[in-house]
Amino acid sequence: MADPGGGEGPEPGPEGSETLLLLAGGAEGGAEEIVEVVDLEPPGPDDLAGEMEDVDLDEEQGAWVTEEEDEGVEEGMAAQDDSEVTFSKHTASVFCVSLDPKTNTLAVTGGEDDKAFVWRLSDGELLFECSGHKDSVTCTGFSHDSTFVATGDMSGLIKVLTKEEIWSFEVGDLEWMEWHPQSHILLAGTADGNSWMWKIPSGECKTFQGPNCPATCGRVLSDGKRAVVGYEDGTVRIWDLKQGSPLHVLKGQDGHQGPLTCVASNKDGSLILTGSVDCHAKLVNSATGKVVSVFKAESIVPKPSVGETEEAESNSVESLGFCNVMPLAAVGYLDGTLAIYDRATQTLRHKCQHESGIVQLLWEDSSPVVYTCSLDGAVSLWDARSGKLISEYRGYSAEILDLALYKDASIVVTTSGDHQAKVFCVQRPDR
Repeated sequence: MADPGGGEGPEPGPEGSETLLLLAGGAEGGAEEIVEVVDLEPPGPDDLAGEMEDVDLDEEQGAWVTEEEDEGVEEGMAAQDDSEVTFSKHTASVFCVSLDPKTNTLAVTGGEDDKAFVWRLSDGELLFECSGHKDSVTCTGFSHDSTFVATGDMSGLIKVLTKEEIWSFEVGDLEWMEWHPQSHILLAGTADGNSWMWKIPSGECKTFQGPNCPATCGRVLSDGKRAVVGYEDGTVRIWDLKQGSPLHVLKGQDGHQGPLTCVASNKDGSLILTGSVDCHAKLVNSATGKVVSVFKAESIVPKPSVGETEEAESNSVESLGFCNVMPLAAVGYLDGTLAIYDRATQTLRHKCQHESGIVQLLWEDSSPVVYTCSLDGAVSLWDARSGKLISEYRGYSAEILDLALYKDASIVVTTSGDHQAKVFCVQRPDR
């Protein structure tokens, strides 16, 4: 990929053996077992990332920018465009984006136009469309080795593809979808409270029955053996993927007083963060299921004046995450506050204010830098040590709806309500 200075981007690393955790069926009526398979053969030429480079495109598949403007687009928002590449094939709001983890050269985006596209980051070239969806595509993702790409729409239709569709399944209304971090296993949560797990491409399936309310968010922990799922009734369950049973259930005072909006785990999976519309984020020990600390929105914002109560109560937690290199956690709120907490002392360290509500936040893997995107169309980089803004990037005429970060944090990819996805090359003085 060409960088802003014209140099070449990072080359993909050498092919090597991989270790996957696969679920194998047990005895009749028994639980499935996690089996470790070591030293697999390197991916062959049919690997998704390799195949995509050879896809031929018709001239008609060039980027198309619609002339219609979304309602509510603020005049002048797009006057500044700091992006390097714009992907404009969508014809409605673009809800989600994911990057391929193996080469970091490909993106998959899904939108309100009932379509998902796989395209190249370096030039925005369309590689193929993930066709056949019948509702807004709200979930996308590549498998851990970039062999497969999965797309899911609001109605619950999930598809897995290489260049061609290899598997599909229909569930209830889809709330979230995520690949297993080490194997070809896909998980999803639905509005009926169930969470699903499939082996791909065989389609072997297991379900995890929650309460009779939507499973609003979920995350597979790094050990690959557990998953944390949050629900609309404020409860949180930590599931044993092998046994299919909950290890811990957080409810009542340990749970939340409103629907869960997001969950995250630290690098080794020992800690979990949960966020809710109740304005609270909770730090949980994943081994014991005990709440370690509660981070409250009222501790970072002034008490509301008369007539402001409703607005204050709507200050939900929108995104959260852990720093890998320091004992810090970040929580993004709807009122535009990015709160940096010290996990060791369980205290607020910095409050970073945005002009509009935060949509998503991500930490760099190897430094204490937080990336945020917000409803005013800005991508911001924050130094969590000082709480200072490092840089800001703009380029949209509408709100940003999702954010993905390149492996070495040199590239940010975002999607927006203005029907576009954009690639930003991040310039940092310390790089």
